[in-house]
Amino acid sequence: MTHRVVDFELPSGDEEGMHTTPERGLHQHGSTRSMNSAPPAPPDQHRRTSLVVTHAPSETSLFDFGTICKGTAYRQIRRGRKQSILSRRGWGNYDPSSRNIRVGSTFTDSSATEETGLINKSLSVDSDVIPEEEGTAWEGLVEMFTENKINYLFVFIPFAVWSHANKWSDGSIFILNFLAMVPLASMLGVFTEELAAHTNDVIGGLINATFGNAVELVVAIQALLAGDYRVVQASLIGSVFSNLLLVLGMCFLFGGMKYAEQEFIAQGAVASISLLAFSGVALLLPEFFGGEGDDSKDDTATISRLAALLLIIMYGLLLWFQLKTHVNLFQGDDDTLALIPFSWALTGLVVITAIVTILSEFLVGSIDGFCTEFNLGRSFVGLIILPVVGNAVEHISAVSVAMKDKMDLALGVALGSSVQIALFVLPLTVVIGWFTGREMTMKFPQFEVALYLMSVIIVSMCLSNARSNWLEGSLLVSLYALIAVGIYFEKDLE
Repeated sequence: MTHRVVDFELPSGDEEGMHTTPERGLHQHGSTRSMNSAPPAPPDQHRRTSLVVTHAPSETSLFDFGTICKGTAYRQIRRGRKQSILSRRGWGNYDPSSRNIRVGSTFTDSSATEETGLINKSLSVDSDVIPEEEGTAWEGLVEMFTENKINYLFVFIPFAVWSHANKWSDGSIFILNFLAMVPLASMLGVFTEELAAHTNDVIGGLINATFGNAVELVVAIQALLAGDYRVVQASLIGSVFSNLLLVLGMCFLFGGMKYAEQEFIAQGAVASISLLAFSGVALLLPEFFGGEGDDSKDDTATISRLAALLLIIMYGLLLWFQLKTHVNLFQGDDDTLALIPFSWALTGLVVITAIVTILSEFLVGSIDGFCTEFNLGRSFVGLIILPVVGNAVEHISAVSVAMKDKMDLALGVALGSSVQIALFVLPLTVVIGWFTGREMTMKFPQFEVALYLMSVIIVSMCLSNARSNWLEGSLLVSLYALIAVGIYFEKDLE
C-alpha cells in the first residue's frame, strides 16, 4: 500500500464540508469547470491542509518502471509458485534453515495461490481449521521437482548418457539429450532463484544475471570449443528471435483471447527495445567495416571483440541502474521466500550445471549427424530447435502469467531474456573465443541481421501504445513462422 500526500488550500470552517452531503460540497461527478469558476476565499481565511490519498499498487504490475531484467520477473513468478506450494501443503512459519516447516497460528493467504501478484505475508487462521503438522526441507525439495509436469522428462537422462556411451545414431543421441536438457534447464532456473532467495537484492540480481541463461551459454561454449561457430551464432540469435517474437507473441495472443486489451508499463519495454537495437548496431559493424579479402579477418575479429566488450559494459550499466541507482523503481514484493537451505540450493545449482555441461557436449557433437539423418540445415537446428532447450519452461511461465493479466511479468521474461542474451551471452562467447584462440566473431549473415533489426522495429511498434491484444500477438507469431520458413530453406554457410 502506497501513500501520496496532496496539499491544497481550504477556507476556514469548510473542512467539514468535505465529508458532508453533495448539497454542501462538490458533487462526486461535478464538472471541473464548476470548481474552477467558484469565487476564491479571502486570503486571511486560507490555510494549508493535507489529504492523504491511499491506493493499492496495480495488479497489472509490481514495478514503477516495468521489468527490463528477466531475473526480476522470474523471481516474482517463482515467489507466487512457492506461496502456492505452502498454501496447498498447509505449511506456515516456513524456515528452510531449520529444515522443518510448521503450521501454527499463521498461514499463507489463499490469494497467493496465483502464479504471481500481490502476496499477503500471513493470515491469521484458527488452529482448529488447519491441523498441526510438520514438513521438512526434503519435502520442499520434492515439491520443487514435482511442481512442473515437464520435469517428468528427467527419465530421459539415463537414456541420453547410454545412447552416447553405446554410440547410437546421431539422430537418437540428439533427440534424447534434447529431451533430457529441457527439465534440467527448468531446474537450473529454480535452483538459481532458490540461491538468490537467501541473499540480498544486489547479490540475488547478480546471481540471476549470471545463471539466467546458463543453458544457452553452456551450449554455445560447447559449440565454440568444437569449432562450430555457425551453430554458436545461430543458437544465440535464434534465442533472441524465440523470446522476442514467439514468446511475446504467444503472451499477447493467449492473453488477448481472455482479455480484450491488456495494459503494461511502456517505459521498461521501450528501454529493452532500445538495448536490443543497440546490440543490432553492434552486429552491423563487422559486416560494414570489417572489410573483405584475406586481410579482413583480423579487422572483423578486432571490431567484434571491441563491440563485445562495449555490449558487456552496457549490460553491466543496466545492472547498476537496476540494482543500485534506481533500485526503488524495480522493487516488488520484499518478502523473500526459500524452500530449501542455502547449501542445498548451491549444491543443486552446481550439480545441475555439471549435468547440463555433459549432456550439451553430447548434443553438440551429434548435430551434424542429426542434420544429415533428418535432412535439416544446421542453421535451422540452431535458430529454431536449440532455443527450445533453454526456454521451454520460461515460455510456458510467461504465457501463463499473461493469461492472468500480469503482462509486465510476461514482458520481463520475454524481453528481459532477449536483452540478457544479446548484451551478455552473445558478446561473452566472443570474449571466450578471444581468450581460447577461437576466431569467433559477431559477423552474422546479412539476412539474419536484417531480420533481427526488422523484428526489433516491429516489436517496438506493437509496444508503443502500452497495450496489447490478440491481433498483435498473431502478428508476432506469424513473423516468427515466416523466419522459420526462410531459415528452413537456407543453405548452410561453410
